[in-house]
Amino acid sequence: MIAIGAGIALICGLGAGIGIGIATSKAVESIARQPEAENKISKTLLLGAALAEATAIYGFVIALLIILFLG
Repeated sequence: MIAIGAGIALICGLGAGIGIGIATSKAVESIARQPEAENKISKTLLLGAALAEATAIYGFVIALLIILFLG
């Protein structure tokens, strides 16, 4: 049961990976359409990727806590 809980907590890493991939593809498309806006697009992309990655790290920490303290 503990392993199932840890696995569910790690699912947020999957969502973060998909989200970062979609955001990166859209940023590349935007830069291809408007190369002069590259700096603004890159800054926004990095901020969004950092927030999505933080969500994945939080899920990983929760999974570790479930395994270590409840296991």
